[in-house]
Amino acid sequence: MLEYLLSFLILTGAVFTFIGSLGLARLRDFYTRLHGPTKATTLGVGSLLVASAVYFSTRGGGISLHEVLVTLFLFITAPVSAHLLAKAALHLRERSLVELPPDDAAAADAPAGDGAVR
Repeated sequence: MLEYLLSFLILTGAVFTFIGSLGLARLRDFYTRLHGPTKATTLGVGSLLVASAVYFSTRGGGISLHEVLVTLFLFITAPVSAHLLAKAALHLRERSLVELPPDDAAAADAPAGDGAVR
């Protein structure tokens, strides 16, 4: 039964890591490309680390704290680094391929066109 759990965790980790890597290579702009390593790859590597912790905990003499600490460190630092990268891109005025919605002030100054009174 343990082998099935470990196989499931390893395959899940491999699939998520592959999807994250594929997203990093295929997505077109910085902001969408940022989601690959921060979401899918973090889940993939986390799943692989959980599988490693379960395996070495059952084979060794107690709970394997190395993998637990690495997993905790990964889940704490990945969102923080993604946030800092996004803030740096905004500071440098990195362009996105997504159209921004019009501002509320610009929409209020524009004529309504439907005869409605504002």
